[in-house]
Amino acid sequence: MVTIRKAKQTDCPAMMALIHELAIYEKAPDAVTVSMEEFMESGFGSLPVWGAFVAERQSNIIGLSLFYIRYSTWKGRRLYLEDLIVTKKERGHGVGKKLLDRTIAYAKENKYSGVMWQVLDWNTPAINFYKKYEAEFDDEWLNVSVNFND
Repeated sequence: MVTIRKAKQTDCPAMMALIHELAIYEKAPDAVTVSMEEFMESGFGSLPVWGAFVAERQSNIIGLSLFYIRYSTWKGRRLYLEDLIVTKKERGHGVGKKLLDRTIAYAKENKYSGVMWQVLDWNTPAINFYKKYEAEFDDEWLNVSVNFND
């Protein structure tokens, strides 16, 4: 049986393992540079900036939904889903659906105007999964970022 629950600080090592697994899947194995200390502090410190739900089976973390508040001047508060990850051997068994359903419910409970996220254009399994939610796919906007080196 899979349980979805709010993440705890002690879950961080297992969550980080899932994040590294995602980076490998997304063909960017060296892109994860956040330290465990920064990850824990930003989620469970005095000013947390992210929240998460984890999927657990027999005391093992097998998936996560990590999110934060995004503000839109047009739509107001929205929940931004940074990562929805299910470990490879557990995919296809409804774990991702349970995590996404719980995340959407959380957004509704907190009266956010919606949930948004990104998906790589080649990730067909994820795209097909999101289409089941009648998610809108935007082909006009481009991702833009400025990165700072240490």
